[in-house]
Amino acid sequence: MPLVAVQEDVRNLVDGLNFAQKVDRSLGLIREASEEYGNRLVVANSLGKDSVAVWHLAKRVSADIRGFIVTTRFKPPETKQFMREEVARYPELRVYSNDEEIPDRLYETDPERCCELLKVEPTRRAIDEMDVKCWVTGLRCTEGRTRLDFQEIERRDEGLLKLNPILIWHEREVWQYLALRKVATNPLYLEGYRSLGCGPCTRITTDPNERAGRWVGTSKCGGECGIHTRPLKLTDGAGI
Repeated sequence: MPLVAVQEDVRNLVDGLNFAQKVDRSLGLIREASEEYGNRLVVANSLGKDSVAVWHLAKRVSADIRGFIVTTRFKPPETKQFMREEVARYPELRVYSNDEEIPDRLYETDPERCCELLKVEPTRRAIDEMDVKCWVTGLRCTEGRTRLDFQEIERRDEGLLKLNPILIWHEREVWQYLALRKVATNPLYLEGYRSLGCGPCTRITTDPNERAGRWVGTSKCGGECGIHTRPLKLTDGAGI
């Protein structure tokens, strides 16, 4: 039976399932999508804790599942080194970036445009070049105020299914999974970061909001880069 986007009471799932049930549910979602989409299912790996958990789950379903990483010129050295290690371990991870010239310190003057150029554009290119029909993300609805209206199965772009298999996991459950499965993670978490992005736009904070350290001091504070909120398959002939 094909996967279809549905509206569910996500909050009930967050609080109503235990850790083991959530892991089984996530594996089931990925397995069902993999059976339906085959090689056209691809995992988006941001190299953060949530992404590496999803990547590990996907590999438990099938060793043949592919993935892509979007990197930028502003990623911290620790993230770039972790990326090199992950790509060496999993050659089926393709790396995308946008190396065109941009205005100096664009992340300060226009962070929305900076994210559009350096994160959203390469994501669109990855989905196009890898012929993706189902992309799998590490998005979680418990992560921050901007992520409350997402569903496990979504179709925000025509012809492209989006699967958020750990949407209902708590932060502590992600770390529980990574510890139990001995999954390697970005070393920046050992310094106190809870959500990772580009160096100039990521801070360590004591705020209860997991994403509060992102884009501090801008209108985007605690928000989104645009990958999860903007069209990834353009229908007007531009882009993809």
